Amino acid sequence: MDTRPNLLPPNDIAPPLRARPWSGWSTRARLIAVVLLIDVLAAVTSCAVVVLNARSAVRVETRASLATVESLVADTIRLSDTASPETLLQALDLRFRVLRHVRVAVLDAEGRQVGTRGLDRRASREAPAWFADMILPPIERHTLPIAVGGRVLGTAQITTQPMDEIEEIWGYARALSVTAFAINLAMLAALYLALGRILAPLRRLGEALTQLEHHDYTARLESPGTPELAVIAERFNKVAGALAQTRSANANLNQKLLTAQDDERRRTALELHDDFGPCLFALEANAASIARIAAGAKEVDRGKLATRAAEIGTIVGQVQGVNRALLNRLRPHGLGQAPLATCLDLLLRGFGERHPGTAFVGRFDGLARGYGDLVDLTIFRCVQESATNAVRHGGATRVEASAEQAGGTVDVEIRDDGIGLPAEHRIGLGLSGMRERVEALQGTFTLDNAGPGAIVRIAIPVPPERSRETGDDLSIARSV
Repeated sequence: MDTRPNLLPPNDIAPPLRARPWSGWSTRARLIAVVLLIDVLAAVTSCAVVVLNARSAVRVETRASLATVESLVADTIRLSDTASPETLLQALDLRFRVLRHVRVAVLDAEGRQVGTRGLDRRASREAPAWFADMILPPIERHTLPIAVGGRVLGTAQITTQPMDEIEEIWGYARALSVTAFAINLAMLAALYLALGRILAPLRRLGEALTQLEHHDYTARLESPGTPELAVIAERFNKVAGALAQTRSANANLNQKLLTAQDDERRRTALELHDDFGPCLFALEANAASIARIAAGAKEVDRGKLATRAAEIGTIVGQVQGVNRALLNRLRPHGLGQAPLATCLDLLLRGFGERHPGTAFVGRFDGLARGYGDLVDLTIFRCVQESATNAVRHGGATRVEASAEQAGGTVDVEIRDDGIGLPAEHRIGLGLSGMRERVEALQGTFTLDNAGPGAIVRIAIPVPPERSRETGDDLSIARSV
């Protein structure tokens, strides 16, 4: 059994779809084309209705005229009983010349036509043949004997002639068509002008979008008179303003980033100079002292060597401490290795050792082991910066930090009992950095500085799998 896929040969590939004829038309042209199509359909429908009604009306009119002529002949014969046959036939001929929709020929007993007929009106008709053919009903012809006192004097040949009615209908249809054409022409001209004014804001919108595409965020749209387009213009102006603000904020952020990098390098250079420089000098001095003791002619003083070794050990311990603090400031080494709650506890413990006059309390129950490098580092930096501000600017004697996960969000709160941030204190890199870190993770950052003290609250959403991890950690903690 052949299980190979049934692949079509290259020649069987479906050709690409052709572009529609109106694909390159403007919106104005498409709308006018739609209106023209509606006009054509309306005209065709109106013509069909007119033709159907006209055919019915012509048929009714000719039959009514035929019945009228028959009764008129009978009445004329009855009223002219005393007249001679020639006089009667002449009277009938003269009377029937003014009839409409029918033609009456009066013949004597020998079959000769009485009187002379005028020019046939059909020779000068205005209705075109195609119009008459659509409406013209079948021609009917009746022969009515003319008898007086039982004597047949002649006959009256009655023939329907609907052209009179068709001429009237043609005149009405022509006037109606001319009027409708003029009205539609004026309507199309007005529609063309109106669409030009209505679509002008869309053209300006396209030009403004082109400006945004070229990173020109100063583009603004005037509010048009149309409510729907006014809403679009308003939204566009708001988007352009937001983009301009974002661009300005990015420029400020880049400037702050460069400033922060320079400050960090400056602090690192000062610490290396102030802390490592004296230690290295002391190590060099102790090494030179040991070398002199070893090179002396006298017996080596073991006590001095032990003292120098102890001093070297102390200096190395100081260097290690400074190096550890420096590395921890650049990147907390415990994050990603120890649980986040443990790292936060160690952070507050370190603050307590450096600031013995301030009590640091942390409550971090219910946190997962970690939420990823970005979230963990953001929480750590926010707690670190808030505690630093509380001690440095608020003069706090107690700092409380708490963090817990509620559903898919990690809520962190840091409060102190100090004086808060002074009113004249300018928002620096610390607070702005915290806000930008949190908002970059789609979180929220709020600072309540109304007193007493300051309260920093942040909320950061975490992925669902982290929530399940938190639940697993809590169940394990309860079982332990």
